[in-house]
Amino acid sequence: MHSWIQHIDGSSPRDIAASIARQITSGELAPGDRLPTVRVVASEIGVSPATVSHAWQALARAGLIVSRGRAGSFVRSTDAAWLPPRTQGLAGHPGDARLDLSRGTPDPLLLPGLARALARVSAGAQSAQTSSYHDLPLIPELERVLRAAWPYPPEAITVVDGALDAVSRALESVVRFGDRVVVESPGFPPFFDLIDALGAERVPVTLDDDGMLPSSLSAALGSHPSAVILQPRAQNPTGASMPRARAEELARVIRGHPNGSQLIVIEDDHSGQISTAGDVSLGEWLPDQVLHVRSFSKSHGPDLRIAALGGPSGIVDRIVARRMLGPGWTSRMTQRILYDLLTDGQSIDEVAEARRQYYTRQRTLASGLATWDIASPVRSDGINTWLPVADERSALVQLAAVGIRVAAGSAFMATDVPGAPAFVRVTAGMVRDDTAEVAAALAAAALPHPPGSHSLGARWS
Repeated sequence: MHSWIQHIDGSSPRDIAASIARQITSGELAPGDRLPTVRVVASEIGVSPATVSHAWQALARAGLIVSRGRAGSFVRSTDAAWLPPRTQGLAGHPGDARLDLSRGTPDPLLLPGLARALARVSAGAQSAQTSSYHDLPLIPELERVLRAAWPYPPEAITVVDGALDAVSRALESVVRFGDRVVVESPGFPPFFDLIDALGAERVPVTLDDDGMLPSSLSAALGSHPSAVILQPRAQNPTGASMPRARAEELARVIRGHPNGSQLIVIEDDHSGQISTAGDVSLGEWLPDQVLHVRSFSKSHGPDLRIAALGGPSGIVDRIVARRMLGPGWTSRMTQRILYDLLTDGQSIDEVAEARRQYYTRQRTLASGLATWDIASPVRSDGINTWLPVADERSALVQLAAVGIRVAAGSAFMATDVPGAPAFVRVTAGMVRDDTAEVAAALAAAALPHPPGSHSLGARWS
């Protein structure tokens, strides 16, 4: 008998899959290892081949193993080398999940229609042409709209190719090799990858319902960081939004700390107009130290690839100058499309309806989970929910077995803490209907002793 097969606990497909998942996590089964055939495993543990086959299907849906036809089934190796390390954990894997709640992307059915904006911009194509490589990188009409909606009066403002591009360029402007950067934990994994790529060190701080904890930030400032990254609204992954009082308290901590005067705060307002929380920024109190990023991916479409960046002119101008040696500017055609979407009455109404829909979906899913005594640690804003689970791998496998994919919570932790509580991130904004069934499946995967019958999740398989 293969040694790892001896450690399989239980005889149901879920038990078999969960046992193998734990052995993959521990490293006993390594990437690229070939698994015995279904019939061999079935014979060695005394179950039917069909039972093992169902377990294999669950592991494949969870992205843990891959079938190569007659060559057999193998523990999946990393097959997205073009992605940064922690981002690979968010990419998911092709499979037959009927409901993908892992990606953190907006519902495409709730994005405003582009046809009207494209038609109007196309009709004015002559005025949209760029006659010089040295024209202003931000068209004046879009700048006026952005400034009118900014949470504080920024000294300078520009647009770049999405929120992550903005955060990346901000970090490159203020962080040097060996510097320390304060990050939320849990936080957004690509931020961790960016910091690692710069040769900087992550300093994690903890969160509560209102976002970053002032006491944790104060302690982190003792390490002399050069920057802090925070998400003021719909924090990814928890969904926490920061009230104005908490933002003021964080600004007070920074202003009052001996090491605070040189700190640059980078704020990623990635959910923007689909957030139901009030607009807030530490820039209201620290305008010379805050770079505020506003994304339009969640509200108007990820493929627009456009975000606004505002803050001190010394830093923003440096970012603009550096971009002139690369992409130059964000397409002015795209800028005019965004301007149209931000000022067209019907588009404004469509975004408002999306905001209402996401709020309703979050509350409905939370109510469904509450019937199983499952609750998120925070009241989620935006599209994501942070769900506590007894065991991450087991939850991923069990949900995959009923056709639901979620994101592993460990990817969102800034540091590995042995024995820390386990979570998964659920993109609640993609739960359009059948919420009670989805909630039951999530609860069954979250609890150490699944409640009731698994049949509630069967329709997803």
